[in-house]
Amino acid sequence: MKNIKLILLGLLWLAACSAPVRILNTDSMPGFALTNYKTFNFYEVTTESENNDADYTNRINILKQSIQQELARKGLSLNPTNPDLLVNIGVVTREKVQTRQTDFRTDAPRYIGQRRYSWKSQEVEVGRYHEGTVTVHLVDAEKNLLVWKGAAQAVVPKKEAKLQKTVEAGVAKLFTQL
Repeated sequence: MKNIKLILLGLLWLAACSAPVRILNTDSMPGFALTNYKTFNFYEVTTESENNDADYTNRINILKQSIQQELARKGLSLNPTNPDLLVNIGVVTREKVQTRQTDFRTDAPRYIGQRRYSWKSQEVEVGRYHEGTVTVHLVDAEKNLLVWKGAAQAVVPKKEAKLQKTVEAGVAKLFTQL
């Protein structure tokens, strides 16, 4: 019985450590079937940001590799010259502030003079993180028509290894809806 409890506790701990990816939405054209396509390629990813550095390029490449792997699992192959399907990627990241509410039981009241203590509940900054949203559009190259779209959102890990795992998990989860 103790072993089962330890195993369950370990599984819960692993689940808590992994960054959850939320699928925001998916939508496809009526009659769309991925089996109608054999090849794909990516649109060029451009940025409006002025700091288009090596980190950004590396992260886009991680995203492209994950999408390429998922499409290959579904039977498509990369064809840079004459693809049946074009993949458009959109990426938006925002810095978020994590806060907590003060509590009179743990946060001492402030002294404001003449023995008048006061306490007010307020938001206190605990940390900062980046949240990223990725949109994937699949476009029929011959008709230039959007046939499928999906969006996923997650916290962007700072470490490269965790980022790769989060992206792979997110793209796999997104493409289960395909």
